[in-house]
Amino acid sequence: MGSRWESCAGVNGLQAATRLFPARHSQISELLERDENFRGLCDDLAAAEQALAAVEDFPDDRREMRRLEYQDLVKELAAEIEQALDRANIFPISRSPKH
Repeated sequence: MGSRWESCAGVNGLQAATRLFPARHSQISELLERDENFRGLCDDLAAAEQALAAVEDFPDDRREMRRLEYQDLVKELAAEIEQALDRANIFPISRSPKH
């Protein structure tokens, strides 16, 4: 049974992010559920991957330029997603005040 957001566009973002970081599937799912910005990054990744796949249909004179553009966008989004996942694993430790 999927969560509420999986019935929307977020499922594509989940698939895209999990394809890049399969070992972090559960963490991706959890973060998608609670973080709208992360969900947006993953959805943007899915859209960029779809655009990259569609480049083959572009006219010859624009195809390579667009391919490079979308490849760079996918790399940038993947790096942002990885950073967000790494930050989500960091839990601040508060120390008790010294008396």
